[in-house]
Order: sequence, then structure tokens, then C-alpha cells
Amino acid sequence: MNKTQPTLSRLIPLTGAIAAAVLLSACGSMSSSSSSAKPMFSQDSLPDTIKVPAGNKVAMETVGVGEITYECRDKANMPGQTEWVFVGPKAVLNDRSGKPVGTYYGPPATWESSDGSKLTATQLAVAPSGTGNLPYQLVKANPAMGMGAMTGVTYIQRVALKGGVAPASACAPANKGERQIVKYQADYIFWKAA
Repeated sequence: MNKTQPTLSRLIPLTGAIAAAVLLSACGSMSSSSSSAKPMFSQDSLPDTIKVPAGNKVAMETVGVGEITYECRDKANMPGQTEWVFVGPKAVLNDRSGKPVGTYYGPPATWESSDGSKLTATQLAVAPSGTGNLPYQLVKANPAMGMGAMTGVTYIQRVALKGGVAPASACAPANKGERQIVKYQADYIFWKAA
């Protein structure tokens, strides 16, 4: 019996210490989960020209998956010369888990949420994002139409680009008017005033 007594007297403080550690870790995880459950989008690695000004915060992150239509047309003010001209986008906007939450289409370039709210925007800046990819883009949102996710959006960034540039095939006077569709993907980051 003497052997059991010292073991119990050692277990009681140890049990108290374990209980305190569990309680502290639970409190710690509660405060960290309420401040940020997931890592927020960071624009640190983006060119300065397409960074959203201070005083705004990320409201929604989407991944646009779709296509861009180009048409072979005359070059402006260059008679007899032709080029592929951007006609418009058509993409599904998915949230980070892959669930569709809206669409992107044009002209004019329009972002529409599944809740019916939508907006257009004015381009502020573009910057190269890599060979074969559309450029990064920063646009200033026009006031939203309808109430919902697009209400109060101030800026939209186009980042994480894959593809979307004009076709590599020839655009010549012989095929003027021809349209081609190019696949692309881009993240559209929606910002609202902080």
C-alpha cells in the first residue's frame, strides 16, 4: 500500500498540469480561429501598379475558368494590316473549394454573383504576368447593380493567370472576320472598403 500512495500523490499534480495545458490550448485556438480561420490573399508578390490601395480588404476570392473570344480584324489606322482583337470573356467564377458562385462575361466586362448582383469596372492598370498568359489587371468597380455579394466592391484584381492570350494562328486579310476561342484561368480577387 505504501507503493500506491506515492504514485497517487504524483498523479494528482500531473493531472492538474495536463488539465491546465488543455484549457490553455483550447483558449489559444479559440482566439486564433476567430481572428483568421483561413489565410487571406496576399498581394505582396504582385507588381506595385496592380496593388489595391490601403483602406480596402479582401471580400471574396474566386477562380475564373473559361474562355476568351478573339476576332481577326483590321489594325486601327493601318490599312491592309490585320490582328487578333479581344472580343470578350466567358467564365464561371468558383470559390476556393470549386463551388460556382458567379460568372464573368462581356462586353462590357461584367462580374455577376449567383445572387444576381453584378458590376462593371474601369481598368486602372495592367502588368506582365508571364509568357502565354494574360496580364495582371487592376480595375476600379463601378457601383453594383442589385443587392448581394457585389454590393460595395471597390476593386477587382486579376491574378494567378494561365493562358488567354491571342491565338498563335495567322490573322491575315484572307481570314478577316474569323473568330477563335482561347481557354484561360485567372483568380479574381474582390475588395471592399475596410
